[in-house]
This record gives sequence, C-alpha cells and structure tokens, in this order.
Amino acid sequence: MALPTYPESYWLATASMPGFGKLDRDLEVDVAVVGGGIAGITTAYLLAKEGRRVALVTAGKLLNGTTGYTTAKLTAQHDLIYDEYIGHFGEEKAKRYYEANMEALAFVRKLVEEEGIDCDLASEDAYIYTNDDWKVQSIEKEYQAYEQLGIPGSLEKSIPLPVPSLRAVVMKDQARFHPVPYLKHLAESFVKMGGLIFEDTTVDKVEENGDGSVKVTAEEGRTIACRDAVSCSHFPIPDSSFYFARLHAESSYAIAVRAPGELPKGMFISADKPNRSVRTITYGGENLLLIGGESHKVGQKEPGFKHYEALEEFARSAFGATDIVYRWSAQDFETSDKLPYIGRVSKNKLHIYTATGFRKWGMTTSVVAARILTDLIVSRNNRYADLYDPSRFHADPDLTTLVKENIDVAGQLIGGKLEWLRRKPDDLKPGEGGAVRVNGRKAGGYRSPEGELFIVDTTCRHMGCEVEWNDGDRTWDCPCHGSRYTYRGEVIEGPAKKDLERLR
Repeated sequence: MALPTYPESYWLATASMPGFGKLDRDLEVDVAVVGGGIAGITTAYLLAKEGRRVALVTAGKLLNGTTGYTTAKLTAQHDLIYDEYIGHFGEEKAKRYYEANMEALAFVRKLVEEEGIDCDLASEDAYIYTNDDWKVQSIEKEYQAYEQLGIPGSLEKSIPLPVPSLRAVVMKDQARFHPVPYLKHLAESFVKMGGLIFEDTTVDKVEENGDGSVKVTAEEGRTIACRDAVSCSHFPIPDSSFYFARLHAESSYAIAVRAPGELPKGMFISADKPNRSVRTITYGGENLLLIGGESHKVGQKEPGFKHYEALEEFARSAFGATDIVYRWSAQDFETSDKLPYIGRVSKNKLHIYTATGFRKWGMTTSVVAARILTDLIVSRNNRYADLYDPSRFHADPDLTTLVKENIDVAGQLIGGKLEWLRRKPDDLKPGEGGAVRVNGRKAGGYRSPEGELFIVDTTCRHMGCEVEWNDGDRTWDCPCHGSRYTYRGEVIEGPAKKDLERLR
C-alpha cells in the first residue's frame, strides 16, 4: 500500500474542518487564542459563549497538530499515575485531578447529547494491563489508589484481548469518540457567535502593555490588540519562564488495521515496554482496530519506520490483522512533574495564559484547560486552577528531572554539531533521507521516489540543535525541544516558527 509522505491520521482523513484564511489585517478583540487543537477551539468556544469577542489563530490548519493524530480516548485513566500522585502531591490533589478529568468527560457527553453531535461517542471501560511479574505490584498499588480515592474500578487477572496478561486495573465508564466532527461543530458554533478564525498565521510575539492590554504580533507584522491572550500551543508564547527547559517531547505511533472476527470492547494500554494501546474504531460502517505505542523522545536517533513495523507485527500476531488502512505519529509534551501547566504563563503576566504539557492525554485535559482558562479570564473561581498553576514548583521530582532534561539537551546540541559525515547527497537512494555532507558542512538530504533531491540546513530554527531524520514519517525532528519539519524543511510542529534553510 502506498503511504503518503506525511501520513494523514484516521481522524483527519474522515472529516473536514471549516477553512479560513490567514490574518490579513490588524484587529482589536477581547481575547486572542493561539492554537488550533482541541484546547484552543474549546477555549475559544467557551469564551464566546461568555460574550467575549475572540480571535483564534493557528500556525497551520485547524487540528493539524497533536489533536489530529490522537487515539481519541476520553478518560481519566492516564497511565499508572494515581499512586504516584498520592505520593508526590497528596490524596486531596490526586482526587481533584481525577474529578477534573471526569467533569471534562461529563462536559463532552452533555454537549454531544444536547446539540446532537454525530461523533461516535461511546462509553468504554479503560484497562491498564501487564504481563511482567515485576509490574504486577505496580498494577495492584494503582488499584489500591483507586480505592483510596473512590475511583470506580476493579482489579482483574485477565483482559478480553488475545494477549497474555497477569494483572489489569480497570477504570469504569470512560469513553472514546471521533474528535473531528465534534470539534468541527464547536468551531462552526464559535463562528456563528461572532468568533474569528485565522489559519496559516504564525504568532511571533505576545506582549503585555503597561495599561493592562496585550498585543499579539504575527510574523508578517499584523497585530491583534486584546485584553487577554491564551497560548494553547506546545510552548507558551512568550516563553519567558523557560518552558523549553520544563517540557520534553515524545513521539508515539499509531496504525488503523483490518482484523477478522469480533473486535474487542474496551480501551487497553499496557504498562510494559514497549507499550501498546488497543481499541476499536468505526470507519464507514466498518470496525477497525487502532493500535498505538512505541513512544520515544523526539529526534533521538530512533528509526521511525521500525516503530510502524513493530506495531504491524503486533497487530498481525495478536489479532490476525490483514492490512494497514492508516498510519500516523504524534508528539506529546510532558512537564517535569507530569501535571499539565494551565493558567497564567507566569506570576508577573496577569493577562497571558497557557495550556501545555498534556502528555498523551489531551482529550480530557484540553477540556479541563478550556474550563479553567475561561473561568480565570472572566474572573470566576475554579477549584482546579491551583492544581495546574504553571507557577508551581515541586522540588520532588522537578529539580532532578529539570537537570536531567537540560543535560540531555546540551548533549544533543553539542553531539549534533560535532558529528562528522562521509555520506554525500548522491549516495541517497530514491525514498531515502538522512544527514549528508555538502561543501564540507553537515546538511540534511532527502531524495523523493521520483528522484528529486531536497537539501536543508539541519540546524533547528528554535535554539540551534541539530535535527534528526525520521524515516517513518519522512520528517526532520529536533531532539532538544520537539520541533518537526517536512523533508522540504517546512515547520510541522513548534516551538520553531521558521522553516529550515533550503540549501542548493
């Protein structure tokens, strides 16, 4: 089966979003929201319902980032975290984390029902399982945390999947859905309420003025004057509080396959390595199996194609999968203490807000973020705001993680600059990419199946790290802060805002 250069996910291939042009004039609104994923769209929608005049701005197309490449689970089961959260933050905060996500799930369910949104919303139990003797105790401790926090669940010795399992913890009454028609409905409703959406518009600066107002400046010089600004991109704009050092990016992969027989009910994720995520999706009246996993830090010399091959082998051996219908990868950002950052970007910025660091659980967390941000902007109390406040700092485990991440970034920066290469562009075969030597310097090359050669400077336009070739998605990925570029050098994912330099 022929695969596109940058593969569309199942979600983006099966529905479309309303299209809008780029920002072509200066504006004055109440709130500017930067980011075209579920967090940005939901925040803009809720603020418009509050009577605010809102402009939503995104560097690419709506849903072109992580939201469009998701497993689309609506759940408060975010891996084995509740036992860890109780230990780090205490029982009260761990319980509020669960309640915040369950309220987000209830919000989606209510909106879908009241407005008749056709988005395949269905209730499912969520499972975390292990077949590793060493992980059984972790599963059992997680279930004890469920009991301590009053989370409806169970501890099982097997799971309804054709894979071996010694123990599983189950969270009851979670959900999954098709995010694109859901978000399309929100975007269209937002526009009907007077909201403005501008695509293909990269925001360069967000500044607070002395009079309490905010100015948002796009790369081409157009400005948005507003009272408040919200950054729902991976890295907040402005990054005045060193978010690039407080977040790290991971890549993960997914395939949608055809498989014989009755497909499983439920949402499953393994606690073992390599991790596996399994659930059923519906496409054109046909049930497909969605299998994800194989996560690793972005750009760290991991051959991308081997991860797709590993998922395909798992699908064939465990489920008898016959063919791959879709494949895609996603980027997720994680904070140093595994709690997202939602709120004012820093203590001294009263009108600039952020939502980032959702790990792999952006569906419910984005709704949590939108509700918190809306309440903060309209000066309404929110009982979860302090839990997610970006200004928090916990010495355990923040300090050690922060040091580790920055040592890793320094290593990638220096190591990439010192690398010596013997391969030349002429050595690249059709469909092959990688680092090459051009005029005595390191560069990045890709030769298309038709033989056309694309050469780029491999210096990331964010902070100067050296990007690495991802042969699975045919992209250039930055190992330091997660920026991604097409083989032509065009920005796919930030924090980089400018394309890689094209070389002759």
